[in-house]
Amino acid sequence: MKRIGLLSDTHSHLDNSILKHLETCDEIWHAGDIGDVAVLDQLKAFKPTRAVYGNIDSKTIRQECPLHQRFTCEHVDVWMTHIGGYPKRYSPYLRDEIRKNPPKLFISGHSHILKVMFDKELSLLHMNPGAAGKHGFHQVRTLLRFTIDGHEIKDLEVVELGKR
Repeated sequence: MKRIGLLSDTHSHLDNSILKHLETCDEIWHAGDIGDVAVLDQLKAFKPTRAVYGNIDSKTIRQECPLHQRFTCEHVDVWMTHIGGYPKRYSPYLRDEIRKNPPKLFISGHSHILKVMFDKELSLLHMNPGAAGKHGFHQVRTLLRFTIDGHEIKDLEVVELGKR
């Protein structure tokens, strides 16, 4: 069983309230637009961290993080990328691949809009944790926490971090 803290779009911002909400997590997953490599370094020093780069990330972050991560957590096939779209509106550059070989959990960021949706057609759960940073049009900073236990994704929590 793994407790996951999922965030995105920190845009160089990482404060103690974010870390406080990640204390109970076994792993941190960051869905891109990290902003500053110091944020990534701080997350990695705090907990085991997986991350993908986003459209605003520097060459340094792009050398450390891939565009996509496809991995297994417990018995759940996970695909994480920054610009992924949503069910019925996946990004054109990955649409065919996701249809041919859908994961059980598809994670993206980029929109700054927190969404959790089940894609009935592909039988996958889509998560976008919104934005944990202070840059962007979102009004409230958010992240997600959940548990992966064997084949199950459960105990999903939306964490509001306060106003941008």
